[in-house]
Amino acid sequence: MAGFLASKCSHVGRSLLGGLGNKLSATVSTQYEMANNSFLSQIRSFIQMRTVLKVVDNSGAKKVMCIQALKGKKGARLGDTIVASVKEAYPNGKVKKGKVVYGVVVRAAMQKGRCDGSEVKFDDNAVVLVDKQGQPIGTRVFGPVPHELRRKKHVKILSLAGHIA
Repeated sequence: MAGFLASKCSHVGRSLLGGLGNKLSATVSTQYEMANNSFLSQIRSFIQMRTVLKVVDNSGAKKVMCIQALKGKKGARLGDTIVASVKEAYPNGKVKKGKVVYGVVVRAAMQKGRCDGSEVKFDDNAVVLVDKQGQPIGTRVFGPVPHELRRKKHVKILSLAGHIA
């Protein structure tokens, strides 16, 4: 968002200052490049291959790594199903380290627009592990879950969640 704002503001600045000379225009462009480079670490993207996600249910896994995003060329967003490999797990959980599992993305750092014009985005990428039929493996879901999951037919996850955002 900030990178988008910086690019819009500097573009306007260039067009306003374009007729005042090359020296002033070069100063504006170098300031734009410095601002753009500082925001590179904050660019949010799709959940794609090798993205590490936090598991927010009590299935036994702590972190998973995305192997493949199902249904999508670029990657997964809120409510999409992914195939993942368990990287960290609790000792006595249902899911063990190294197991290949399915998961539904319940929190994504990339913003998603809503019908009313607002946008929803989270600080982290999180997933709830599900079986092949789409039923959750765990019995509890921790943290907020967006109501966009209802449109994607993940009502069971919404019913397990403590807070719906």
